[in-house]
Amino acid sequence: MHDPLILPDNLPVPIDDGGARHLTGATLPDIALAATDGAQVNLARLKGRTVVYVYPRTGRPGQPLPEGWDGIPGARGCTPQSCAFRDHFAEIKRLGVAQLYGLSTQPTDYQREAVERLHLPFAILSDADLALTHALDLPTFTVSGMVLIKRMAWVIDDGVIGHVFYPVFPPDRNAGDVVAWLASNA
Repeated sequence: MHDPLILPDNLPVPIDDGGARHLTGATLPDIALAATDGAQVNLARLKGRTVVYVYPRTGRPGQPLPEGWDGIPGARGCTPQSCAFRDHFAEIKRLGVAQLYGLSTQPTDYQREAVERLHLPFAILSDADLALTHALDLPTFTVSGMVLIKRMAWVIDDGVIGHVFYPVFPPDRNAGDVVAWLASNA
């Protein structure tokens, strides 16, 4: 069994396949997503600066990974990425971010367990029906019958994606990279 908090040393590095190139400058679609706090969140309607980190799926301690998971470039590391955003949460807020969310295609109930276990001070959004994924033509991959979004992060200002981090590697450094970008682009 694996420990979702620990990243193996030999993970394959994702390459920039151009799958997110079209997102910078994109206006978010008018789609409400279920959040782990019970709200419906429409990223297109949020005012101010929002950061969304997008990840394939969180694992659970003691449960096996999908077949071949560690061999998929960019797949492993969702829990360390979430924990890093948790640890940088106060700093991200001080840098003018009004809202911070995680986003995956996992159902809200599954995500809620991760929010509670990892003590995340922000909600995770579910795109389980792939409405946002299809509307934005997000880069995905399929494993064990699950359609998962490739890892990235967005800085959104008043419903428009202003900056995209893609590909993200290693995932546990993504929050620090976002903080550095925010500090330079206040």
